[in-house]
Amino acid sequence: MALALAAAAWNAAAQQEAPAPRTALRVCQDPNNLPFSNTKGEGIENRIAEVFGKSMGLPVVYYSFPQRLAFIRNTLRFKLPGQDYPCDIVMGVPAGYDQVSVTKPYYHSTYALVFPQGKGLDGVRSGEDFLKLDPAVLAKLRIGLYDASPASAWLNKHNLVDRGVPYKIMNADPAQYPGQIIENDLASGKLDAAIVWGPIAGYYARRVKSPALTVVPLKSERGVQFDYQMAMGVRYGEREWKQQVEGLIEANRAQIQAILAEFAVPQVDASFETPRQ
Repeated sequence: MALALAAAAWNAAAQQEAPAPRTALRVCQDPNNLPFSNTKGEGIENRIAEVFGKSMGLPVVYYSFPQRLAFIRNTLRFKLPGQDYPCDIVMGVPAGYDQVSVTKPYYHSTYALVFPQGKGLDGVRSGEDFLKLDPAVLAKLRIGLYDASPASAWLNKHNLVDRGVPYKIMNADPAQYPGQIIENDLASGKLDAAIVWGPIAGYYARRVKSPALTVVPLKSERGVQFDYQMAMGVRYGEREWKQQVEGLIEANRAQIQAILAEFAVPQVDASFETPRQ
């Protein structure tokens, strides 16, 4: 009898803990963060979410919060008493990110150097080429970068800190977006070059029509990691949901790659990773 009562109690608890059927794909997003997401659904992550929603036969709904400090806590982990979580998936997190349960990666990109053509840097095709420029040329450059990014460490490593023009990565202005460093300041001549995350580099370099901009993906070095594999994040403990998301990534890989190509995302291979020796 005791065993029967225990089994009944376990079954009741399991039924209570079973997740309710999904009625929508609920996505956590930044409302103004192109090329990744915005409230108009124009970003890479919006497009991929729509592909997933179609595969699942569900509408896609978004819960928006600026992707700055405490984004995960205010979106994926946010829950008021008596209410459900407002969203169930973050469409882009680095592999290994410990604030979420991370899926298998779906693309591999790297930071990139962006500069206008016809301004003395046209021969640069790699980070090594850039560092081999005449010291007199390097000494005059204004290189835009976001503070606390790998670009800061790279300039420091190669004694170019004085050439850096830092921008705040944590900006309280809701109208600020990451591509301004290229679309405004590099295009206008305020900067001679910029080092930014690859998807930002590719997307905004393509949007700027004059001057034409070149995008040079940068290889990681000892002490400076430029490349990152990107995945998706769900809440810890939601194993079946994570497996379902990984199945969606695999089943829709061709469409995902087409979207990344459309947004000019620089994709790299293992040769861009930090050397092991």
